[in-house]
Formats: sequence, structure tokens, C-alpha cells
Amino acid sequence: MRIVSLLPSLTELVCALGRGDELVGVTHECDFPPGVEQLPHLTRSKIPHEATSLAIDTMVAEQGGSLYELDELLLDELRPDLILTQEQCDVCAVNEATVRRTAAKLPGQPTVESVNPTDLKGVFAMFQRVGELLDATTEAEALIEKFAATIDFLVNHLKNTKRIDTLILEWLNPPFSSGHWNPELVACAMGQEVIGKPDQRSRRLTWAEVAEADPEVIVIAACGFSIDRTLADLDELATRRDWQDLRAVRNGRVYVTDGSAYFSRPGPRLESSLRILAEILHPELFPGFAPRGSWQHVPARI
Repeated sequence: MRIVSLLPSLTELVCALGRGDELVGVTHECDFPPGVEQLPHLTRSKIPHEATSLAIDTMVAEQGGSLYELDELLLDELRPDLILTQEQCDVCAVNEATVRRTAAKLPGQPTVESVNPTDLKGVFAMFQRVGELLDATTEAEALIEKFAATIDFLVNHLKNTKRIDTLILEWLNPPFSSGHWNPELVACAMGQEVIGKPDQRSRRLTWAEVAEADPEVIVIAACGFSIDRTLADLDELATRRDWQDLRAVRNGRVYVTDGSAYFSRPGPRLESSLRILAEILHPELFPGFAPRGSWQHVPARI
């Protein structure tokens, strides 16, 4: 089978299912597992590399749609049998309607499978569905069982632990809450998401809303941003009094993680995202539980 993946999480999933050698094209953002970035890139970004969080937010508002373009000529040349795409977010990936319209014109009319998980149950269903398409149902079940085992391990070890008020921020300027599956991950790590709701989209916030929630712990997982890229934007908050007065900031309980690799991608590494939360919220219980280098503590001086 010749597979095209138009979402990094789906690229990761195909590889985790043992079918990575059947990938013939990916997006410009596909970077895991190592080696997939060498495959032909079918998308490109309209966003300048140096754009700030605020500038990117402005571009989204002005263009009212996806900030990514599909290379239709290259897609034609690659002759895929299966195109994996998404219908969840037109900002973060190529528009699904564009993909289907383009695929309908290709020779052989390849199968287009679009996913839209909004919670952990939906993520597991996506694993199963892609596993069925790739004749890898056993491998898909193994991924789900591994994830479930981590959840059970944490629930058993934290059942007598008090929940910690936690806020995951998906964007900094302006601030955005984190929804979908992430509040569930927080709950599994014995946290209590103070703004985001399971099975709901992330939403734009005001700093007044953040101050009212006043979380004990803030985890910043900026969508599409590495740790270093996020820290650069975080510097801009240093002079904001409404940021400095937050309980988590005063007590030095702010953490930055790679929002490009974790939390935002509904793929196999969501299990690692849960491990990150467990280590951040309960460092004394789970040292080394998260992937090395997957998160960074922000000192109280920020």
C-alpha cells in the first residue's frame, strides 16, 4: 500500500503500527519517528518562521482558515492508495474538503480516511480504525493496551492523593485553554483541569479568567511549538502583573513542554504526555517517568 499522511500524529501512528515503510508522502511538520522528515513533503506553511504567537493568531483571524497549503501536483505524482487526513482543525492542517476534492481527481481515486478524535475514547477508536485499514489490528490493540496500562498504574498509585489544580495552556498570546483529551490526561495524573473541559475545543481566554482560576500548576504546551520556541514567547509575560500574581508563577510551579511533540498530537505519544503530567505534578513519586528532555521547569523569577 502507498500511504500519504497529512497529519503528524497519523504519521506517528502508521509507524507505530509497523507500516512506516509504506509511507510515500507526509507533511512538512512530520518529524517523528526520525527519518520520516526525509519523505516528500506535501504541505507548506504560510506562516513566517520568526512570527510571534500574537502575529500567528492575527494571521489566523485575518485568513479565516488553514495556514497550510497542499502540493496537489506532488500528490498526483505519488499515486497514493490511502490518504490519511483530519477534520478537526483547519488552522493546524490542510482543510479536509481540499484533500477530498483533490483526491477525487487523482487516478484510481485513492481512499481518504479522515479522523476527528475529541477525547481519549476517540483517540483509541482512531488507533483501531487505522489499524484495520493497514491490516495491523493486533498492533493497534497493543498500543491501546500500553496506554491503558499506564492509566491503570497511575490510578492505582495515586488513588489516595489529593488532586492538584492544573491549567494546560495551548497558546500564550493570547492565552488559550486546552480541551479535547488533555483534561482527561490531567485527571488520570490526579490533577484537576481548572478551565479546559474534556471533549470540548480549546478556547481563547483572558488573563482575568486565568487569574480567577488561579491554578496551582501551569503546564504550557503551545500547539506546534518546541520548548525553546515557547520559552522565547514566555519572556514577554515577565512584565505582566496579572501573570506575576498567579499562584503557580509565585510558587515556581510553571512548566513548559514540547507542544509540537506532545499533548497537541492525538497519536501514540499521548501516552508520553500522560507520563509528563505525572512527573510534573508528582515529582517525588515519579522521577524519570517522562521521556528525557520532554519538559522544562520555569523558575519563579519569570
